[in-house]
Amino acid sequence: MENENIIKSNTDIIGNIHSFESMGSVDGPGIRSVVFFQGCSLRCAFCHNPDTWGTEPNKVITTADLIKKILRFKPYYDSSGGGVTFSGGEPLLQPEFLLDILKKCKQNNIHTALDTSGVGHKGDKKFRPDYKEILKYTDLVLLDVKHTRSEMYKEITCVDMSFFMEFLDTLNSSDTDVWIRAVIIPGINDNMDYIKELEKFSKNINNVKKFELLPYHTLGVNKYKELGIKYRLEKLPPMDKKKTKEWEGLLNNSLV
Repeated sequence: MENENIIKSNTDIIGNIHSFESMGSVDGPGIRSVVFFQGCSLRCAFCHNPDTWGTEPNKVITTADLIKKILRFKPYYDSSGGGVTFSGGEPLLQPEFLLDILKKCKQNNIHTALDTSGVGHKGDKKFRPDYKEILKYTDLVLLDVKHTRSEMYKEITCVDMSFFMEFLDTLNSSDTDVWIRAVIIPGINDNMDYIKELEKFSKNINNVKKFELLPYHTLGVNKYKELGIKYRLEKLPPMDKKKTKEWEGLLNNSLV
């Protein structure tokens, strides 16, 4: 039985993406194209893209066509120290498609980044991605740490933390660089105790080069209404950007 997110043709691998951003500057170093994959197993309370959750076909594309699209912007990557970031949704849910496009990027000397929750399956070993092989062609992992404590992780994501930890074990055995990303949410983790927890948690992750703290915002709330999904953080105010940046600086200073 095939993974429902993967479709094979005779000549190429076909994937399901949500959207393509030609030139971005916030998902890794330099100017980058960002490929947003369709489908995610998590149901994060703060997610601003619930339209990426479903695995039904959205924009179907082959890796051959996707690399052609990516290569159009290679001069911008090369001049800025940029590349391509695979985000989502969750790219690990389409492992064969992801691996093939990663290989094609490396064949063309393009820097690759994987923006991931680390949850590529939820217990069905038949669909477990080959994380080791994927990381072999990944220069940078933007690791989304939803929470450092398992009970809070599950409350936020509706998924057990063990699947994230499984990916983390493989990540730690690779030489891939890591940027840790965390959303700071008022009333949940907007305190110095949590920042210290996050710093301590990061000590068990190899090759951490940077922290990025993202202030919680409400820009995606209307999408929930359009999709008929209850928004769990209703009436919660946006996080203070200045305070978030201050804590980010403290964490990055701890890496020196």
